[in-house]
Amino acid sequence: MTVERDDARPEAFAAEIRAAFRSGDESAATRMARTEIERARAAGEPAGEVESLYALARVALRAGDLAQAEELASAALEVAVRSGDRRLEERPRHVLAAVARLSGDHAEARTRYLASIALNDQLGQPELGNAEYHNLAFTELRLGHLDRARQLFAEGRDRVFRNCYRDFVPYLGVAAAALATAEGDHRTAARMIGFTDRAYAAIGQVPDPDDAAELAAARTAAVAALGEADFAHAYASGAVLDETGAFGLEWDVHCSSTASA
Repeated sequence: MTVERDDARPEAFAAEIRAAFRSGDESAATRMARTEIERARAAGEPAGEVESLYALARVALRAGDLAQAEELASAALEVAVRSGDRRLEERPRHVLAAVARLSGDHAEARTRYLASIALNDQLGQPELGNAEYHNLAFTELRLGHLDRARQLFAEGRDRVFRNCYRDFVPYLGVAAAALATAEGDHRTAARMIGFTDRAYAAIGQVPDPDDAAELAAARTAAVAALGEADFAHAYASGAVLDETGAFGLEWDVHCSSTASA
């Protein structure tokens, strides 16, 4: 990099703006991003600019504006590449993969997720790599590779419980609902949707755009297959489950000191 930077500020800003987005406050995330872009450009701090462009890309993604999301994420990636700091490439590449996935180009999404996984491996970021394996599983599912998707989802569940990734529990619910839908088990899908909605509420978040799309598709299919009353009954039975009841797995013993999801 050509300029020195205070790593504490980018990390604090990233945590704040990501929390705003995950809580569903797109207006706050947008305001923060626009202010930070101006400051970061004036100060010559690529980390702040990349984070802000990434945030705006996610807002566009949630709004369904895939073209705008691609444009913003590509701009963020350009800044990251120019900076010479490969860590800054990770979030833009994540969004670009999500754009391909939501656009229905699952083959391209698969390629992008594999590249993102490789980058996270190089950077020593296993938790982010786990999230990309989760996303990769959905692309395999949509490409018709059911066995591969089932394998990836199962491996992801094991990693979450083994490595104490408690905030990832709601995403396991999304995966379970989508897989059950693909297998034609709409009652299980409805139950897992109930679990997932409760799990997101428990950590004060809303689903990311791609996961929200998966949940919506599973919900529509389950209601159509079961009817509103049966769907509601199955949903309610899932909403009272904890993660062990939902997945039949126990947290690794060394997770006992971490906060519950």
